[in-house]
Amino acid sequence: MMKEATQQWLASDWAHSWHPFTDQARWEGQVCPVIVRGEGVYLIDSEDRKYFDGNSSIWTNIHGHSHPHLVKALQEQAATLCHSSYLGLANAKASELASRLCRVAGLDRCFFSDNGSTAVEAALRMELQWRHQSGEPNRRGFIAFENAYHGDTLGAASLGGVGRFFESISGMGPEVKWARGMEDLAEIDPEAIAAVVIEPLIQGVNEMTPWPPGMLQELRSWCDRNGVHLILDEVMTGFGRTGTLFACQREAVCPDYLCLAKGMTGGYLPLAATLTTGEIYEAFKGVGNTFYYGHSYTGNPLACAVALANLELCVADDFLTEVNEKGQLMGQLLELLSAQPGVKNFRRCGMISGLELDSSRSASEVCMKLRELGMLTRPILNTVVWMPPLASSQPELEAMAYCLKQALD
Repeated sequence: MMKEATQQWLASDWAHSWHPFTDQARWEGQVCPVIVRGEGVYLIDSEDRKYFDGNSSIWTNIHGHSHPHLVKALQEQAATLCHSSYLGLANAKASELASRLCRVAGLDRCFFSDNGSTAVEAALRMELQWRHQSGEPNRRGFIAFENAYHGDTLGAASLGGVGRFFESISGMGPEVKWARGMEDLAEIDPEAIAAVVIEPLIQGVNEMTPWPPGMLQELRSWCDRNGVHLILDEVMTGFGRTGTLFACQREAVCPDYLCLAKGMTGGYLPLAATLTTGEIYEAFKGVGNTFYYGHSYTGNPLACAVALANLELCVADDFLTEVNEKGQLMGQLLELLSAQPGVKNFRRCGMISGLELDSSRSASEVCMKLRELGMLTRPILNTVVWMPPLASSQPELEAMAYCLKQALD
């Protein structure tokens, strides 16, 4: 019966679904796991095969699947209110979450949306409107970094530095100046720049490539000297991934905008937030200054309830200590894996890592072999991503590393 159901689900998928970042011509007819449930760091398919969630379900899962504290928050909220409009109304969970996020981030205002792209999009729209309303309409440009990835909506995609994703919309969004690093900023006229946008500490889609230590502090200083705002895209790095609650806290930097999503609900529901300063917020008061941007599910109470439960776990006394210990263990395991034939090097920041292969190996083939061995992840070019749930235990991390070793062998 289970095999028959799997075949039916796959047939329906091939006939009607359209998957992101996927060559549909190759996808149709391709057998893949049909995931039906999750337990801790595992995903389980329709034929009861168990897999390590080796990339945290596209970088979202923090505390593991079906965590009782998060499930309880969802169940209790679902029994009282699943959704109510945020236009002209408030709801308890959104109010509480906005307050807590601002407090832990050191910022003043929280604007909710539903995914990483819209969190960045909101920041861009806020910034352009703020410049216009503050008497600086000529500051319309943004600085972004080569090989960056900030999302797929038009504005966010315009900041993307990965050609294969964004060449089709080149020149259609906001004005962008490109930099490889701090050294390139000297060639850019800051008088035309509204804000700099960066993934702090490490670029994700750029094969998990960390920035040099101290670079974020240096960028904050450059922005302050030149009247430029700093937008931090912490969609991937937020909620403990790098060893601090937010990556910018590792270098004691507070941005003008902080974009959050992915791990914000522990990976349970779509929710995003754009946090900003009181100074920026004040310019949007009064007739004609309204920020005309939003979504039907803005401030969704069900998502906010699970986000509050997630945040409670993230600020527990031992949470970040354990993340840092596990990150160190991952570093040791990656050192051992880097000695395998065909491995070029590895990169890691906290519990974010990538194992780059040389031209003799295919990361896509290694990931397919990992699936056979009971571990799910995806490659970026020729780099195998290893970004497990932060709840992974030491034995589970060691078991995942052994899967990687077997796949490389």
